[in-house]
Amino acid sequence: MKRALKSAVVVFAIVLVSVGVACAGPILDDILKRGELVVGMTGDQPPLNAVSKDGELIGLDVDLARAIAQGMNLKVSFTKMPFSELLPALQSGRIDMIVSGMTMTPERNTKVAFIGPYYVSGKGILLKLKSVDLLKKEGLNSEKFRVATLKGSTSQAVVESLAPKAKLTFVDSYDNAIEALLQDKADAMIADYPFCAYMAARYSEKELVVGDTKLTVEPLGIAVREDPLLMNAAENFLRTLVLSGGISALQEKWLKSRSWFEQLP
Repeated sequence: MKRALKSAVVVFAIVLVSVGVACAGPILDDILKRGELVVGMTGDQPPLNAVSKDGELIGLDVDLARAIAQGMNLKVSFTKMPFSELLPALQSGRIDMIVSGMTMTPERNTKVAFIGPYYVSGKGILLKLKSVDLLKKEGLNSEKFRVATLKGSTSQAVVESLAPKAKLTFVDSYDNAIEALLQDKADAMIADYPFCAYMAARYSEKELVVGDTKLTVEPLGIAVREDPLLMNAAENFLRTLVLSGGISALQEKWLKSRSWFEQLP
């Protein structure tokens, strides 16, 4: 994995140097002069991003953001915030980029530019084992079913579309959704399938289970500030990372392996 990432970073750095700082757009120019890429993420979307027991951000999104910054010869600074605050922060210029399991939707694309996808995800359903019978009997679209979902996310839109009769509880973080589920304040939660699969694996002793199939198909992308050369640079790097095998290596590490579980609290 390190060899694939290193190869992509070296190629990207050479391309960036050939472009030259003098040719950069105003936003990219500011970033290069600052010497730091500010990336926004929630920090509560494992395996994409999470906070380790040492207080460090880890995950596929984190490694990807670090690789992008390294390829631009920049330091990286992470700004952790609720999911619903990410787009406003990018639009206001508080952050330069969002790498946080964000689906590239037409609505979001009218507000910010996206690069990607770097992974094709989908929505999953996570519930306690005792709620499986209720789901089979009543279906998700039932007034008897209580569903927790992330406010302002595509998960919210999916629940409102597929299960308008369900009792919907909005939360600001996945941690709050899991808490509601474990405390029997919700029967299920809808979230990105990798997160649901991770939670079911990590907390199997709490009898959490994940649905067998994805409810949707959702391409995850990198949201960036609207500077043509910044967008082009990020797109070229992502393409290089795909061709070099770097993205596949990251997906293998974070989505298929459980070795990183021990880093979490």
